[in-house]
Amino acid sequence: MLIVDILAAAAEAAPQNKFGFTEALKQGGFIAYATVIILGTMSFGSFYILFTKWFEQSKIIRQFGAVRTSFWKAPTLKEGAAKLEKNSAWRQIVDDGVKAEEEALKLKDPTESHDWLHGSLARSEASINARLAGGLPFLATVGATSPFIGLFGTVVGIYRALIAIGLAGSASIDKVAGPVGEALIMTALGLLVAVPAVLAYNYLQARNKRIAELLTGFSTDVLANIASGGAVKPAMAAAPAKAAPAKPAAAPAKS
Repeated sequence: MLIVDILAAAAEAAPQNKFGFTEALKQGGFIAYATVIILGTMSFGSFYILFTKWFEQSKIIRQFGAVRTSFWKAPTLKEGAAKLEKNSAWRQIVDDGVKAEEEALKLKDPTESHDWLHGSLARSEASINARLAGGLPFLATVGATSPFIGLFGTVVGIYRALIAIGLAGSASIDKVAGPVGEALIMTALGLLVAVPAVLAYNYLQARNKRIAELLTGFSTDVLANIASGGAVKPAMAAAPAKAAPAKPAAAPAKS
């Protein structure tokens, strides 16, 4: 029993760690907890948008392979559209183009018909780009505001440190270490949330630009195919030229 009492007394006399992350949150109170929750929500939303948009973009890029290999080999746009996945971006452009072609026939002026067809394809392309850009403003907002939210927690932590110094009458380390540590943690959390959000925004934005280029090229090819009555197709759809049969070598002359 004596040994147990000695160990218990030593444990009580040992200094307690009051400078950990949990202790800093407890000392910061409601403001510290609210700051961490807001930053955590922003971080979760950023990674959710990053992965969902990445999968969406990868799906569109993968579907473009079917456009290059099978779509333009079909005799008509409707037959080619049947080879594309339903609810895909490429299928939407073709369906909108075919529908616009049917509506353009009702216009009496050929110029107006062409403008209507061109505008319909451009509108379809713009709607796809707008859908791909969904969520990116959130990433931009997180990247721009999360450092300031962390800075707010930093300011509150420094303010609490100054109050502790004023009450103690001296700037002893045990009075200011907790609030200052809390302030530094909030700054680090703000940067930890902002940096991935900015990187994700730039990465997804670059991929969206690449997809927009592919959509523009495909929309232009569809427009040319419709305007020419199916005669014009992109170079990728042209059948490879067959090599001419080699001519037999001339027999050597007999002496």
